[in-house]
Amino acid sequence: MSTTQQAKPHDKPRIGITIGDLNGIGPEVIIKALADTRLLNMVTPVVYGSTRVLSYYRKLMNLEEFNYSQVKTKGQFFPKSVNVVNCWEDVIEINPGQASRQSAHAALVSLQKVVEETKEGLIDGFVTAPIDKNTIHSDQFPFRGHTEYLTKEFNATESLMLMVSDDLRVGLVTEHVPVKEISQYITKERVELKIRLLELSLKKDFGITKPKIAVLGLNPHSGDEGLIGDEEINVIKPVIQDLKTKGKLIFGPFPADGFFAASMYTKYDAVLAMYHDQGLVPFKNIAFDTGVNYTAGLPIVRTSPDHGTAYAIAGKNLADESSLRQAIYTAAAIIKARAGNL
Repeated sequence: MSTTQQAKPHDKPRIGITIGDLNGIGPEVIIKALADTRLLNMVTPVVYGSTRVLSYYRKLMNLEEFNYSQVKTKGQFFPKSVNVVNCWEDVIEINPGQASRQSAHAALVSLQKVVEETKEGLIDGFVTAPIDKNTIHSDQFPFRGHTEYLTKEFNATESLMLMVSDDLRVGLVTEHVPVKEISQYITKERVELKIRLLELSLKKDFGITKPKIAVLGLNPHSGDEGLIGDEEINVIKPVIQDLKTKGKLIFGPFPADGFFAASMYTKYDAVLAMYHDQGLVPFKNIAFDTGVNYTAGLPIVRTSPDHGTAYAIAGKNLADESSLRQAIYTAAAIIKARAGNL
Protein backbone atom coordinates (compact mmCIF):
# COMPACT_ATOMS: atom_id res chain seq x y z
CA MET A 1 0.00 0.00 0.00
CA SER A 2 1.48 3.35 -1.01
CA THR A 3 2.03 6.16 1.45
CA THR A 4 0.61 8.52 -1.15
CA GLN A 5 -2.47 10.37 0.05
CA GLN A 6 -5.33 9.50 -2.27
CA ALA A 7 -6.95 12.93 -2.03
CA LYS A 8 -9.59 14.06 -4.50
CA PRO A 9 -7.79 15.84 -7.37
CA HIS A 10 -8.24 19.59 -7.60
CA ASP A 11 -10.65 20.97 -10.21
CA LYS A 12 -7.62 22.25 -12.08
CA PRO A 13 -4.91 19.58 -11.63
CA ARG A 14 -1.73 20.63 -9.86
CA ILE A 15 1.04 19.29 -12.09
CA GLY A 16 4.58 19.14 -10.71
CA ILE A 17 7.42 19.48 -13.22
CA THR A 18 10.98 18.51 -12.30
CA ILE A 19 13.69 20.65 -13.85
CA GLY A 20 15.77 17.64 -14.95
CA ASP A 21 19.47 18.03 -15.68
CA LEU A 22 19.93 21.80 -15.68
CA ASN A 23 22.69 21.57 -18.30
CA GLY A 24 20.37 19.77 -20.72
CA ILE A 25 17.31 21.03 -22.58
CA GLY A 26 14.94 20.50 -19.64
CA PRO A 27 14.83 24.16 -18.49
CA GLU A 28 14.45 25.37 -22.07
CA VAL A 29 11.49 23.17 -22.98
CA ILE A 30 9.84 23.90 -19.63
CA ILE A 31 10.05 27.65 -20.24
CA LYS A 32 8.82 27.34 -23.82
CA ALA A 33 5.93 25.06 -22.89
CA LEU A 34 4.79 27.17 -19.94
CA ALA A 35 5.19 30.49 -21.77
CA ASP A 36 1.90 29.62 -23.49
CA THR A 37 -0.46 31.04 -20.87
CA ARG A 38 -3.44 29.12 -22.30
CA LEU A 39 -2.08 26.12 -20.44
CA LEU A 40 -2.82 27.90 -17.14
CA ASN A 41 -6.54 27.58 -17.86
CA MET A 42 -6.22 23.78 -17.66
CA VAL A 43 -3.57 23.10 -15.01
CA THR A 44 -1.65 24.73 -12.18
CA PRO A 45 2.01 24.02 -13.05
CA VAL A 46 4.58 23.77 -10.26
CA VAL A 47 8.23 23.65 -11.35
CA TYR A 48 10.58 21.97 -8.88
CA GLY A 49 14.04 23.40 -9.39
CA SER A 50 15.42 26.91 -9.09
CA THR A 51 14.26 30.41 -10.02
CA ARG A 52 17.92 31.22 -10.71
CA VAL A 53 18.16 28.46 -13.33
CA LEU A 54 14.94 29.53 -15.03
CA SER A 55 16.02 33.17 -15.03
CA TYR A 56 19.37 32.18 -16.56
CA TYR A 57 17.74 30.32 -19.46
CA ARG A 58 15.01 32.92 -19.90
CA LYS A 59 17.69 35.56 -20.45
CA LEU A 60 19.97 33.28 -22.52
CA MET A 61 17.17 32.49 -24.97
CA ASN A 62 15.59 35.96 -24.87
CA LEU A 63 12.26 34.59 -23.67
CA GLU A 64 11.41 37.49 -21.41
CA GLU A 65 7.66 36.95 -21.86
CA PHE A 66 7.92 33.94 -19.55
CA ASN A 67 6.87 34.84 -15.99
CA TYR A 68 6.59 32.83 -12.81
CA SER A 69 5.76 33.10 -9.10
CA GLN A 70 8.08 31.81 -6.39
CA VAL A 71 6.39 29.54 -3.84
CA LYS A 72 7.18 30.91 -0.39
CA THR A 73 4.91 28.64 1.69
CA LYS A 74 4.80 24.90 1.12
CA GLY A 75 1.74 23.82 -0.82
CA GLN A 76 0.42 27.34 -1.36
CA PHE A 77 0.42 27.59 -5.14
CA PHE A 78 -0.88 30.43 -7.30
CA PRO A 79 -3.70 28.99 -9.45
CA LYS A 80 -3.21 31.31 -12.45
CA SER A 81 0.55 31.38 -12.55
CA VAL A 82 3.61 29.23 -13.18
CA ASN A 83 4.80 28.29 -9.70
CA VAL A 84 8.45 27.60 -8.87
CA VAL A 85 9.63 25.71 -5.78
CA ASN A 86 13.29 26.39 -5.01
CA CYS A 87 14.75 22.99 -4.15
CA TRP A 88 18.27 24.07 -3.20
CA GLU A 89 19.98 27.17 -1.83
CA ASP A 90 23.49 26.59 -3.18
CA VAL A 91 24.61 28.43 -6.30
CA ILE A 92 25.11 25.72 -8.90
CA GLU A 93 27.25 26.46 -11.94
CA ILE A 94 25.25 26.28 -15.17
CA ASN A 95 27.11 25.01 -18.25
CA PRO A 96 24.66 24.18 -21.03
CA GLY A 97 25.66 21.05 -22.91
CA GLN A 98 28.09 19.74 -20.28
CA ALA A 99 27.38 16.75 -18.09
CA SER A 100 28.32 17.18 -14.45
CA ARG A 101 27.78 15.46 -11.11
CA GLN A 102 26.61 18.76 -9.62
CA SER A 103 23.82 19.24 -12.17
CA ALA A 104 22.86 15.57 -11.80
CA HIS A 105 22.58 15.97 -8.03
CA ALA A 106 20.35 19.01 -8.51
CA ALA A 107 18.12 16.94 -10.79
CA LEU A 108 17.86 14.28 -8.08
CA VAL A 109 16.98 16.85 -5.40
CA SER A 110 14.24 18.20 -7.69
CA LEU A 111 12.89 14.69 -8.23
CA GLN A 112 12.95 13.84 -4.53
CA LYS A 113 11.05 17.04 -3.70
CA VAL A 114 8.23 16.42 -6.17
CA VAL A 115 7.92 12.82 -4.93
CA GLU A 116 7.71 14.09 -1.35
CA GLU A 117 4.98 16.63 -2.11
CA THR A 118 3.04 14.14 -4.24
CA LYS A 119 3.02 11.69 -1.34
CA GLU A 120 1.69 14.48 0.85
CA GLY A 121 -1.17 15.12 -1.56
CA LEU A 122 0.01 18.62 -2.51
CA ILE A 123 0.52 17.62 -6.15
CA ASP A 124 -1.97 15.63 -8.26
CA GLY A 125 0.64 14.23 -10.65
CA PHE A 126 3.95 15.19 -12.17
CA VAL A 127 6.12 15.42 -15.27
CA THR A 128 9.82 14.64 -15.19
CA ALA A 129 12.25 16.50 -17.44
CA PRO A 130 15.21 14.45 -18.76
CA ILE A 131 18.07 13.35 -16.51
CA ASP A 132 21.55 12.12 -17.41
CA LYS A 133 21.50 8.46 -16.35
CA ASN A 134 25.30 8.28 -16.24
CA THR A 135 25.98 11.23 -13.96
CA ILE A 136 22.96 10.76 -11.70
CA HIS A 137 23.78 7.11 -10.99
CA SER A 138 25.16 6.89 -7.45
CA ASP A 139 24.58 5.36 -4.04
CA GLN A 140 21.69 7.80 -3.69
CA PHE A 141 20.26 6.81 -7.06
CA PRO A 142 21.24 3.21 -7.88
CA PHE A 143 18.61 2.94 -10.62
CA ARG A 144 18.62 2.68 -14.40
CA GLY A 145 16.12 5.50 -14.76
CA HIS A 146 13.04 7.30 -13.46
CA THR A 147 10.73 4.31 -13.89
CA GLU A 148 12.63 1.99 -11.57
CA TYR A 149 13.11 4.74 -8.98
CA LEU A 150 9.43 5.70 -8.90
CA THR A 151 8.30 2.08 -8.75
CA LYS A 152 10.28 1.71 -5.53
CA GLU A 153 9.33 5.11 -4.09
CA PHE A 154 5.61 4.48 -4.46
CA ASN A 155 5.78 0.90 -3.19
CA ALA A 156 4.50 -0.63 -6.42
CA THR A 157 5.11 -4.32 -7.02
CA GLU A 158 5.70 -3.64 -10.71
CA SER A 159 5.14 -0.89 -13.26
CA LEU A 160 4.92 -0.54 -17.02
CA MET A 161 6.78 1.87 -19.27
CA LEU A 162 4.09 3.02 -21.69
CA MET A 163 4.78 5.35 -24.61
CA VAL A 164 1.69 7.35 -25.53
CA SER A 165 0.61 9.52 -28.47
CA ASP A 166 -2.72 10.32 -30.10
CA ASP A 167 -2.45 7.39 -32.51
CA LEU A 168 -0.19 4.88 -30.77
CA ARG A 169 0.49 3.36 -27.34
CA VAL A 170 3.46 1.04 -26.83
CA GLY A 171 4.24 -0.79 -23.58
CA LEU A 172 7.45 -2.67 -22.79
CA VAL A 173 8.00 -6.08 -21.17
CA THR A 174 11.63 -5.15 -20.46
CA GLU A 175 12.98 -1.63 -20.18
CA HIS A 176 16.58 -0.63 -19.46
CA VAL A 177 18.09 -4.09 -19.88
CA PRO A 178 21.24 -4.99 -21.88
CA VAL A 179 20.29 -6.70 -25.15
CA LYS A 180 22.26 -9.85 -24.29
CA GLU A 181 20.13 -10.30 -21.15
CA ILE A 182 16.67 -9.62 -22.59
CA SER A 183 15.67 -13.26 -23.18
CA GLN A 184 16.24 -14.04 -19.48
CA TYR A 185 13.37 -11.69 -18.61
CA ILE A 186 10.89 -13.07 -21.16
CA THR A 187 8.99 -15.43 -18.89
CA LYS A 188 5.32 -16.39 -18.84
CA GLU A 189 4.86 -14.64 -15.51
CA ARG A 190 6.45 -11.38 -16.66
CA VAL A 191 4.70 -11.27 -20.04
CA GLU A 192 1.31 -11.93 -18.43
CA LEU A 193 1.94 -9.32 -15.72
CA LYS A 194 2.81 -6.65 -18.28
CA ILE A 195 -0.24 -7.47 -20.39
CA ARG A 196 -2.46 -7.18 -17.33
CA LEU A 197 -0.85 -3.87 -16.31
CA LEU A 198 -1.35 -2.56 -19.84
CA GLU A 199 -4.99 -3.65 -19.95
CA LEU A 200 -5.71 -2.13 -16.54
CA SER A 201 -4.10 1.18 -17.52
CA LEU A 202 -6.06 1.34 -20.77
CA LYS A 203 -9.27 0.95 -18.77
CA LYS A 204 -8.45 3.16 -15.77
CA ASP A 205 -6.26 5.83 -17.32
CA PHE A 206 -7.59 6.07 -20.88
CA GLY A 207 -11.23 5.08 -20.47
CA ILE A 208 -11.17 2.13 -22.89
CA THR A 209 -13.76 -0.36 -21.68
CA LYS A 210 -12.61 -3.43 -23.64
CA PRO A 211 -8.99 -2.89 -24.69
CA LYS A 212 -7.64 -4.63 -27.78
CA ILE A 213 -3.91 -5.37 -27.37
CA ALA A 214 -1.31 -6.58 -29.88
CA VAL A 215 1.73 -8.46 -28.57
CA LEU A 216 5.01 -8.55 -30.51
CA GLY A 217 7.32 -11.53 -30.74
CA LEU A 218 10.85 -11.47 -29.39
CA ASN A 219 12.76 -12.94 -32.33
CA PRO A 220 12.94 -12.00 -36.03
CA HIS A 221 9.81 -13.23 -37.84
CA SER A 222 8.39 -14.10 -34.40
CA GLY A 223 10.75 -17.07 -34.28
CA ASP A 224 9.67 -18.54 -37.63
CA GLU A 225 7.91 -21.45 -35.91
CA GLY A 226 10.95 -22.20 -33.78
CA LEU A 227 13.65 -21.83 -36.44
CA ILE A 228 14.91 -18.53 -34.96
CA GLY A 229 14.22 -18.96 -31.26
CA ASP A 230 11.48 -20.62 -29.26
CA GLU A 231 10.27 -17.89 -26.87
CA GLU A 232 7.19 -17.32 -29.01
CA ILE A 233 6.19 -21.02 -28.88
CA ASN A 234 7.09 -21.72 -25.26
CA VAL A 235 6.33 -18.41 -23.56
CA ILE A 236 4.42 -15.74 -25.48
CA LYS A 237 1.80 -17.79 -27.37
CA PRO A 238 0.69 -19.79 -24.31
CA VAL A 239 0.15 -16.57 -22.34
CA ILE A 240 -1.89 -15.02 -25.14
CA GLN A 241 -4.00 -18.16 -25.58
CA ASP A 242 -4.65 -18.43 -21.85
CA LEU A 243 -5.79 -14.81 -21.62
CA LYS A 244 -8.01 -15.24 -24.68
CA THR A 245 -9.84 -18.10 -22.95
CA LYS A 246 -10.57 -15.61 -20.16
CA GLY A 247 -12.23 -13.19 -22.55
CA LYS A 248 -9.29 -10.84 -23.08
CA LEU A 249 -8.76 -9.27 -26.52
CA ILE A 250 -5.06 -10.14 -26.81
CA PHE A 251 -3.52 -10.95 -30.21
CA GLY A 252 -0.13 -12.06 -31.56
CA PRO A 253 2.74 -12.59 -31.34
CA PHE A 254 3.40 -10.43 -34.40
CA PRO A 255 6.77 -9.91 -36.15
CA ALA A 256 7.69 -6.35 -35.17
CA ASP A 257 9.00 -5.16 -38.56
CA GLY A 258 5.97 -6.12 -40.61
CA PHE A 259 3.58 -5.05 -37.86
CA PHE A 260 4.71 -1.43 -37.93
CA ALA A 261 5.50 -1.31 -41.65
CA ALA A 262 1.91 -2.29 -42.46
CA SER A 263 0.50 0.18 -39.86
CA MET A 264 -1.24 -2.71 -38.10
CA TYR A 265 -0.95 -0.76 -34.84
CA THR A 266 -3.90 1.36 -35.99
CA LYS A 267 -6.19 -1.63 -35.39
CA TYR A 268 -5.31 -1.93 -31.70
CA ASP A 269 -5.62 0.19 -28.57
CA ALA A 270 -2.04 -0.62 -27.56
CA VAL A 271 0.99 -2.69 -28.48
CA LEU A 272 3.21 -4.64 -26.08
CA ALA A 273 6.85 -4.87 -27.22
CA MET A 274 9.36 -7.27 -25.70
CA TYR A 275 12.24 -4.81 -25.30
CA HIS A 276 13.20 -1.14 -25.37
CA ASP A 277 14.33 -0.52 -28.96
CA GLN A 278 11.75 -2.88 -30.47
CA GLY A 279 9.04 -0.57 -29.17
CA LEU A 280 10.69 2.83 -28.98
CA VAL A 281 12.33 2.97 -32.41
CA PRO A 282 9.02 2.73 -34.30
CA PHE A 283 7.22 4.84 -31.68
CA LYS A 284 9.67 7.73 -31.95
CA ASN A 285 9.64 7.46 -35.73
CA ILE A 286 5.85 7.78 -35.74
CA ALA A 287 5.29 10.22 -32.87
CA PHE A 288 8.58 11.87 -31.88
CA ASP A 289 7.30 15.43 -31.44
CA THR A 290 4.17 14.54 -29.49
CA GLY A 291 5.13 11.26 -27.82
CA VAL A 292 4.94 10.93 -24.04
CA ASN A 293 6.45 8.41 -21.64
CA TYR A 294 3.89 7.33 -19.03
CA THR A 295 4.63 5.08 -16.04
CA ALA A 296 1.55 2.86 -15.77
CA GLY A 297 0.81 0.76 -12.70
CA LEU A 298 1.70 3.36 -10.06
CA PRO A 299 -0.74 4.86 -7.54
CA ILE A 300 0.23 8.29 -8.88
CA VAL A 301 0.43 9.85 -12.35
CA ARG A 302 3.85 10.47 -13.87
CA THR A 303 4.67 11.37 -17.45
CA SER A 304 7.75 12.66 -19.24
CA PRO A 305 8.75 13.82 -22.73
CA ASP A 306 10.09 11.05 -24.95
CA HIS A 307 13.52 12.67 -25.45
CA GLY A 308 16.72 12.92 -23.43
CA THR A 309 18.93 15.76 -22.21
CA ALA A 310 20.07 16.57 -25.79
CA TYR A 311 23.29 18.21 -24.60
CA ALA A 312 24.29 18.95 -28.19
CA ILE A 313 21.60 21.62 -28.54
CA ALA A 314 21.26 22.73 -24.90
CA GLY A 315 21.24 26.50 -24.44
CA LYS A 316 20.95 27.17 -28.19
CA ASN A 317 17.21 27.86 -28.32
CA LEU A 318 16.74 24.92 -30.70
CA ALA A 319 14.82 22.45 -28.51
CA ASP A 320 11.21 21.63 -29.40
CA GLU A 321 8.87 21.79 -26.40
CA SER A 322 6.00 19.83 -28.01
CA SER A 323 6.66 16.57 -26.16
CA LEU A 324 6.99 18.29 -22.77
CA ARG A 325 3.77 20.24 -23.36
CA GLN A 326 1.99 17.03 -24.38
CA ALA A 327 3.34 15.30 -21.26
CA ILE A 328 1.65 17.98 -19.13
CA TYR A 329 -1.66 17.61 -20.97
CA THR A 330 -1.48 13.81 -20.81
CA ALA A 331 -0.85 13.86 -17.06
CA ALA A 332 -3.84 16.16 -16.57
CA ALA A 333 -6.08 13.97 -18.73
CA ILE A 334 -5.11 10.79 -16.86
CA ILE A 335 -5.67 12.47 -13.48
CA LYS A 336 -9.17 13.46 -14.59
CA ALA A 337 -9.84 9.99 -16.05
CA ARG A 338 -8.84 8.33 -12.80
CA ALA A 339 -11.06 10.68 -10.82
CA GLY A 340 -13.96 9.78 -13.08
CA ASN A 341 -13.31 6.06 -12.66
CA LEU A 342 -13.09 6.45 -8.89
